[in-house]
Amino acid sequence: MSRTPRRYLSAAALISATLLVSGCLSNDPVEAESGDDDAAAAAAEPAGDNAEPGEDVVIGFSGPAAGHGWIGAITEGAQSQGEEFEDVELRVSEGTDDVNQQISQIEQFINDGVDAIVVLPFDGAALTEVATEAMEAGIPVVNVDREFSSPFAARTTILGDNYGMGVSAGEYICEQLGDQEDAVVAEIAGIDSLPLTQDRSEGFEQALSDCGLEVDNRVAADFTVAGGESATANLLQAAPEIDAIWNHDDDQGVGVLAAIENAGRDEFFMVGGAGSANMMREIESGDSVVEATVIYPATQAADGVRLARLLAQGRALGDLVQIEVPREIQLYAPVVTAENVDQYLPYAFES
Repeated sequence: MSRTPRRYLSAAALISATLLVSGCLSNDPVEAESGDDDAAAAAAEPAGDNAEPGEDVVIGFSGPAAGHGWIGAITEGAQSQGEEFEDVELRVSEGTDDVNQQISQIEQFINDGVDAIVVLPFDGAALTEVATEAMEAGIPVVNVDREFSSPFAARTTILGDNYGMGVSAGEYICEQLGDQEDAVVAEIAGIDSLPLTQDRSEGFEQALSDCGLEVDNRVAADFTVAGGESATANLLQAAPEIDAIWNHDDDQGVGVLAAIENAGRDEFFMVGGAGSANMMREIESGDSVVEATVIYPATQAADGVRLARLLAQGRALGDLVQIEVPREIQLYAPVVTAENVDQYLPYAFES
């Protein structure tokens, strides 16, 4: 079983730059210390095809309970990636929303001496300490979606783009309504106390302002079907005329559509959020108020497993000149419409 060098905790690694899918930046090579000439020479070799088998590695994965379609897709994606590689043994802990239980899972991975850990924390701050313990034990940690509160807790972090989701949704609505100064725009948010919801709303508001629009009516749900239906019913009662709605979350969107149908309203179009198969089929049908949805990738844990494999094997991303796996990767938030739904539907999750 391989062991990851403690250089993952070096200052050079901590200040290495971010790889953004949209920006294509990469971090600078880490200079080898005196006496590490052989290791430096090996690290400088081209990364090659990342799909080629490497050293056998054991990767632990821990995530929240799959009570939400997107979370379920996250775990399924991780498992599928683990099965794809003959050189990976993926150990998947039972999904849990109990912080203490998830801490115990990470501690077990540390005790077992796994080669890498991928974790989507139920609470990033609460799992920061145990993730740091793993890093200090020489086990690279890949942090998925919900960030730890310390940069020392993860070697690599892979994120969706919540602010970008709002921007993408706002830009789409601007394209459709930008010449209508009196257009009424509504927003159905998730949980307002969460930073991710705040980021989505901020991006949405700023994108709308660029074309002279603003959010006229806004409600918050709770990322559940029942919450989406209740919040939308209240919204529709308060706003007799609407031109466009952005719903932050496609899982709660099932309830949103139920409320719209119950109210008999169809004078507006709706943009979804996250990219569920349900909403993509609505788009595909051509007879729904849903015209688009903004992707919040459910591939994050699958991508995390791929990155963990490369870290454990001492390899880099094959398509980069950079000889190290990037410190952070943020995935893009594209808009899915009738024009490109066929491209995204095969990768969508079920609400």
